[in-house]
Amino acid sequence: MGINFRSGSFTKTTKYFDRISKALQNANFSQYGEAGVQALREATPKDTGKTSESWSYSIRKSNDSVSITWSNSNVNNGVNIAVILQYGHGTKSGGYVKGIDYINPAMRPIFEKLAKEAWEEVRL
Repeated sequence: MGINFRSGSFTKTTKYFDRISKALQNANFSQYGEAGVQALREATPKDTGKTSESWSYSIRKSNDSVSITWSNSNVNNGVNIAVILQYGHGTKSGGYVKGIDYINPAMRPIFEKLAKEAWEEVRL
């Protein structure tokens, strides 16, 4: 008993990966970036509104990947306010303010839509 190899072609596999690569390069990732910013703005707890208005995104593309990064620029005394709203923080008086998970629920529909549309594009 042994392993047998037959020569063959990777033509279909190569075409599939080419289609995925083209889909990545041609996709409009800005729509997801903007949708994420809007969802985060709406979901961010508001006191002054500065944190909710400080969301932005950036897109990085390479030959084989795309990444979208959402950021919040509201920093006070070296502390990103969006992060402490999400995870909680200690107070000067020794107390603790519990975080509110607002980022994950806001972004979940964006991620699900992106995954669904990407899958539809590559499975054809």
